[in-house]
Amino acid sequence: MAADRHDFLTVTDALAAEAETSSAWPFEEARKLVARHAETGSGTVLFETGYGPSGLPHIGTFGEVARTSMVRTAFRVLTADKVPTRLLCFSDDLDGLRKVPDNVPNRDMMLAYLGKPLSRVPDPFSNEHPSFGAANNARLRAFLDRFGFDYEFASATDYYAQGRFDATLLTMLRCYDEVMEIILPSLGPDRRATYSPFLPIHPRTGIVLQVPMIDRDPERGMIAYADPDTGERIETLVTGGAVKCQWKADWALRWTALGVDYEMAGKDLIDSVTLSSKICRALGARPPEGFNYELFLDEKGQKISKSKGNGLTIEDWLAYASPESLSFYMFQKPRAAKRLHFDVIPKAVDEYYTFLAAFGRQTLAQQMQNPVWHIHSGAPPSEGIAIPFAMLLNLVSASNAGDAGTLWGYITRYAPGTTAETAPELDRLVGYALRYFRDFVEPAKVFRAPDEVERAALADLDEKLASLPEGAGSEAIQDAILDVARPIERYQDLKKTGPNGGPGVSGVWFQALYQTLIGQERGPRFGSFVELYGIAETRALIAAALEGRLAT
Repeated sequence: MAADRHDFLTVTDALAAEAETSSAWPFEEARKLVARHAETGSGTVLFETGYGPSGLPHIGTFGEVARTSMVRTAFRVLTADKVPTRLLCFSDDLDGLRKVPDNVPNRDMMLAYLGKPLSRVPDPFSNEHPSFGAANNARLRAFLDRFGFDYEFASATDYYAQGRFDATLLTMLRCYDEVMEIILPSLGPDRRATYSPFLPIHPRTGIVLQVPMIDRDPERGMIAYADPDTGERIETLVTGGAVKCQWKADWALRWTALGVDYEMAGKDLIDSVTLSSKICRALGARPPEGFNYELFLDEKGQKISKSKGNGLTIEDWLAYASPESLSFYMFQKPRAAKRLHFDVIPKAVDEYYTFLAAFGRQTLAQQMQNPVWHIHSGAPPSEGIAIPFAMLLNLVSASNAGDAGTLWGYITRYAPGTTAETAPELDRLVGYALRYFRDFVEPAKVFRAPDEVERAALADLDEKLASLPEGAGSEAIQDAILDVARPIERYQDLKKTGPNGGPGVSGVWFQALYQTLIGQERGPRFGSFVELYGIAETRALIAAALEGRLAT
C-alpha cells in the first residue's frame, strides 16, 4: 500500500477544480495551508508529527502520520504539486523516563534509569538497539515503512546535540521572562515555584532535571541551577544538547527552529497547542496550521496509553486485517472519539471494500469524498473482493474450517473459477479471517438451544430450503427465510410492511438464527451466507440444532 505515493498523480483541471470545493476533511485542511503559503511565500511546506517513545508505538501514533499524509496529498493536488513538501516524524527521545511502562520486560533494570533520557535507557527487549528510545523508534519506522509513507525521521537527541535548535534556544533564553509569563498561569502553585522552560541534563547523573533557574546569562547562553542532591551551583549552556526544553516550550522550539507549517494534535492537547502557539509567537515565529482530532479509546472507554499498553498496537491490527483497513479507520470521522479494540476490525475491513467497490461507479466529486481516494493518494486499486470479511468469519464458524484450503473449497464452489491464485486479495482476507476467528470468535462462541417457537420455525425453514431449486441464489434464499418468519407473531415487525401488505420481519428472527446455528449474536445477510455455505450444509446445521448437538 502506498499511503503517500512518490509517483504522484497527474493533477488535471477537473481534479483541481473539484479539490477547491471538496468537503472531504483533508481538502478542508489543505486549503488552510494554501492560504498560509500564499501569505508567507515560503519555499517548502513542512508537515510534522510528534511521537514520544516512552512506550511501544500504538495506533494513535500511526493515525497521526496517516491523517497528516492525507492532508499533504490534498495540498499537493490543490497546488498541482508545484510546491515542495516534506513530512517530518519527530521523536522526543531526549525526554526523561518518568515511569517504567507496564508492558515491557526487564522492568527492574529500567527502574535504575528513571529520569534519564529515553535515548540513554538500555533496550529492555534485546541488545539489538542502543537504547529504549531507539528500540521504539525502530518499531515505529518499520511500521511507517511498511505502509509506504514518504517521511523523514528526526530524533530530538540528535537535533539537540547537532545544534539544530541552538539559535532558537538562545532566542528563548533572551525572551525567558515572556515565556514564563505564558506558562506560569497554567500551573499549580508547587509546579510554578520550580518551573523553567529549560531542563538541564545533569553532567554527572545524566538525569533530565526539573529545577528552577537561579541565574541566567543570555549573552553567554548560560543558565545556572542548584544541584538537587548537593545544593552546589551548576552552570550550563543551553546549546549543544546540554539541556532540553519542557515539552510545551519544546513544541514551540521545534515549530520555530524548523519552520513547521502543519501539525495536528489530539483533543486532550488543545490547551497545550494554545500555550505552545503563544510561545512560538514570542520566539518570533508563526504557529503551524492544524486541527485537533478526538482520542482513541480502549474497550472500556479509557484513553489508550503507550505506557499502559491498553490499546491496540499496529502489530495487533495488522495480524488480523489489511493495512488499508487501518488507514480507512483513521480517515473516518477524525473529530469523533473512536473505540479502538479488536471488535472494530471486521466492520472496518468490510466498509473499506464497500467504498472501494463503489469508487469506479462514482463521479469525480464523489470519488474525492470517498475514503479510498485519500488512502491511496487518488489511485485506489481496481481489485475488490467477492465475499465480505464478516461472511468469511461466519463461513469459518459454521464449517469449522481450520485451514485456508478447506475455506477455499467453499469459495470456489460459490464462485467457480475463483481460486487463491486468481484472487490474491481474497486469499489475503482468508488468512486474516482464519486468525481472527481462532483468536476472537471461537473462544466466545455460545450456542443457544432453540425454544419451542424457534424449533417450529427452524423445521419450517428446513422444509423451505429443501424445496428451493438447485442453484438458488441469495435473493431466493433470503425470501424463503423471510417467508418462514412472516406468520410468526414473535418475528413480526409492525413498523415494516411485507410484500403482501402484512407486517415485516424483525431482526429478532435473524438473531435467533445466528444464536442457534452459528453460536454468535449477529452476522451478515443470512441468505448470502446460506448461498456461500450451501443449502445442504445449512440444513445439516438446522438438524444439529434441533437434535441438541450444537448447544451441548
